[in-house]
Amino acid sequence: MEIMAKGRATAWAQLPISLNQLCLATVLRCGQTFRWKASGPDEWSCGFSDRIISLRQSSTHLHYRATFPPLPKSQKPKPQEEEKEQKETLEIVKNYLNLSVDLASLYEKWSQKDPNFKRKAGEFGGVRMLRQEPWECLIGFICSSNNNISRIGQMVDKLCATYGTPLGTITHSFGDKREEVAYHSFPSIESLTAATVEDTLKKLGFGYRAKYIYKTACMVYHDRPVGFLETLRDERDYKEAHAELIKFTGVGPKVADCVCLMSLDKMGAVPVDTHVWQIATRDYKFGKGKHRSLTPAIYEAVGDLFRDLWGEEAGWAHSVLFTADLRAFSDRLENTKTSASKKVKVEVKEEEVKVEIKEEEEEVKTEVKEEEEEAKVDVKVEEVITVVEKRARKRGVNGEVKVKAEVVVKEEVAERRTRRRRR
Repeated sequence: MEIMAKGRATAWAQLPISLNQLCLATVLRCGQTFRWKASGPDEWSCGFSDRIISLRQSSTHLHYRATFPPLPKSQKPKPQEEEKEQKETLEIVKNYLNLSVDLASLYEKWSQKDPNFKRKAGEFGGVRMLRQEPWECLIGFICSSNNNISRIGQMVDKLCATYGTPLGTITHSFGDKREEVAYHSFPSIESLTAATVEDTLKKLGFGYRAKYIYKTACMVYHDRPVGFLETLRDERDYKEAHAELIKFTGVGPKVADCVCLMSLDKMGAVPVDTHVWQIATRDYKFGKGKHRSLTPAIYEAVGDLFRDLWGEEAGWAHSVLFTADLRAFSDRLENTKTSASKKVKVEVKEEEVKVEIKEEEEEVKTEVKEEEEEAKVDVKVEEVITVVEKRARKRGVNGEVKVKAEVVVKEEVAERRTRRRRR
């Protein structure tokens, strides 16, 4: 077991910011990032390249501090060094949280264009896009394939603990319970290119994602110039960046859009999974119920729908509605539900299962099935959609039949689960 010394913490500092510009408790829990840990009541901490950053928020201020790896006992930081560290931490926080964007004015613009957005935005103010380091964002979303937020976080934590740099520990404190928790940096690109990486990650429970992570790391490290991912942010437009990202192993259109939106400053990127597709069909009558699978053409059409509606920052606006639709925040919308939300639909586990079209499809299906057996997660959405198509065709495709078909799918999924339990 790794033994790590307690880190060297700076004093808390504060930055004036209102809740309509940033709601920390929502932003860090809505599936953009998977590394922040609750380190106290309304306190969150995450390991960066050379420090741990902790955040708290009041109604008027964002509070932050850094914890650095411990120094030798005989060495103490000089005052000018501490001042420099504090300034660096402030810049990291401002850049990571994308605080240069006036979110309140964007909400106002979107609300004027879209009554549905206006109705939900009141309970979900301050949902802004983070500006993550591109390498970390890329690997994090490769881990998101057919996964939920909690499990992705566990995977990324194992990845950092195994291949990241130790940063020290901080005390997690909840009432009378106190615990020293170790933090690590995110692994470097080079560290994930060793020949043993794939096998190690499989042993850690990454399944088929282990190969994707290893192969992508090798592609970035060996086949691309140094700083290549950063050039996608600074030198390429959205379409160019997206095209480059989908060349990596394990990266489909949705993962590429997540990386574009959450790390590469492409504000118009709209990641479309079945969750977002349901929002488009339910709240915006996309396709009038005619489309039953998320094909590449439908994927692009849904993104264009929202870009036409909200403008060049459509990815930011879409994230507000995506967050509002997550089960973790469902209690906030009790007073804003509409009759449209009562439509019969296929249910999946917490934080919608991700739909990805991947290479080596047969291997993926096999390993996903094994993971489902072990974790007892719900059947993949793409499999459910396929069953819907088959059942609907047998009865003839029309509005009433579609609802009946969805009910049949739910029953079939239940039967599959029952059979698994009997084995």
